[in-house]
Amino acid sequence: MSAAPTAHPLIAAHRPVLDRALEAIATRAYWSPHPEHPKAYGENGSLGPPEGRAAFDAVLGTRLDLDQPGTDDWVGGETSPYGPALDVSYPHPDPDVLVPAMRSALPAWRAAGPELRAAVCLEVLARINARTHEFAHAVMHTSGQAFLMAFQAGGPHAQDRGLEAVAYAYAEQVRTPGSAEWTKPQGKREPLTLAKRFTPVGRGVALVIGCNTFPTWNGYPGLFASLATGNAVLVKPHPRAVLPLALTVQVAREVLADAGFDPNLVALAAERPGEGLAKTLALRPEVRIIDYTGSTEFGDWLEAHARQAQVYTEKAGVNTVVIDSTDDYRGMLSNLAFSLSLYSGQMCTTPQNLLIPREGISTDAGPKTYAEVVADLSAAVDGLLGDDARANALLGALVNPAVRARLEAAPELGEVALASRALTHPEYPDAVVRTPSIVTLDGGEPDDGAAYLSECFGPVSFVVATDSTAASLELLRRTVREKGAMTVGAYTTSPEVARDVEEVCLEESAQLSLNLTGGVYVNQTAAFSDFHGSGGNPAANAALCDGAFVANRFRVVEVRGTV
Repeated sequence: MSAAPTAHPLIAAHRPVLDRALEAIATRAYWSPHPEHPKAYGENGSLGPPEGRAAFDAVLGTRLDLDQPGTDDWVGGETSPYGPALDVSYPHPDPDVLVPAMRSALPAWRAAGPELRAAVCLEVLARINARTHEFAHAVMHTSGQAFLMAFQAGGPHAQDRGLEAVAYAYAEQVRTPGSAEWTKPQGKREPLTLAKRFTPVGRGVALVIGCNTFPTWNGYPGLFASLATGNAVLVKPHPRAVLPLALTVQVAREVLADAGFDPNLVALAAERPGEGLAKTLALRPEVRIIDYTGSTEFGDWLEAHARQAQVYTEKAGVNTVVIDSTDDYRGMLSNLAFSLSLYSGQMCTTPQNLLIPREGISTDAGPKTYAEVVADLSAAVDGLLGDDARANALLGALVNPAVRARLEAAPELGEVALASRALTHPEYPDAVVRTPSIVTLDGGEPDDGAAYLSECFGPVSFVVATDSTAASLELLRRTVREKGAMTVGAYTTSPEVARDVEEVCLEESAQLSLNLTGGVYVNQTAAFSDFHGSGGNPAANAALCDGAFVANRFRVVEVRGTV
């Protein structure tokens, strides 16, 4: 391994945080260095609420010049789901100029070694964290998340996931020693002796293809995993959510330059309307790693065609909750109502199918029929969202017209138990805000065209009547195996049923949450402790984060010779 300048000030500044992150991924206990409360910011160089809003406002209507080579045009056109046009212009790249410039930056980055690369990544995260209020507005006005969710999920929680990726990347790279002396005894003859050096070498240029709903939360793991393992990273944001990742690239380039590295190790690739730039970039021979979050169709295309690259995808799935019984009926209803409502169901982890035996369930409030559970769940959602101010704070805005179209088509799929209603946002009257819809369906003999066997992304959930809990488990198994799932939930007081649902999830490789009735929800995961996805079913081929997510982003190259 090439010697790293261990006296670099970034190592001294960030090694304690790296050590705590390494400890956290080993223990899986709660830890975060990034405060998730807005009031925690505004001191020690960080932007408080008014300064963060002012910084966001200042970038609107401007050209975000990143001083990248190969800029041949300026593109933009983002409109907030809340209504206002952002009117920010971004550099459009000529890949034939930009990508070679990125590759030329790799030798010095490789020579820096794992520790300094990790320290540089942590400095990027620290500077982003200081601007969390600014980033929160950028996430809010590109994703449609309500402000508090944009602040937390787009800020500290995304930063945690980035740091988690750096910790895993560092751990995997130092698993092999930097050097070794190899001596093989030869009996009476002189032993054979070799000096060996082992250097982790990145694959080349990594491409991050961003998503519309969680540009930072889903983008940071791949970005920082690739950068920390010695790769250059080209960020191709979703055309409706460019600003959060453009600001990220801006910070990364500043930190790299300040640390003495070529800023072209990180660059932005914004596209013209309808250009399909992701396909063009994904097939370039220099692109050796791809991280993608989005539709199954394009994810499958990447896996099939970008054969020169290691491709990590998070695609669509059908998340399912099996309801067998509960000893906290009110808590179950409250927990499910929140899970269905948060961000208008526009999360890859939101439950879609709730499977309930048609003869009903047992509860601490007495037996409940299928119809009673449906009615009580609908009432719980109505109660949660009955106050418009609270509803707006939970729901946010629909991210794009396709989500609205699916919601409006939901009544054609079954019997509506809870109709969606429109809300007016007090600050943004042009925002499209809708409460969730609950549709009941029969799950007796599902055919391949059953509505609940496909993802219906957005605020639509199906309560499916099954013949029994055993039938629910078989439907769960089929759904995860054929369609995938990012999350599975179950409610039961039976140890036998709990074992059975766990066995299904183990066999089909799906993350399971059992009997959640308090302040933790099936659609939330905590960095350093929870795995987001498993990489073992069709919803995703990777988990955020584990060793497999980072280990194949680099190879170890050996140089050996006589002493």
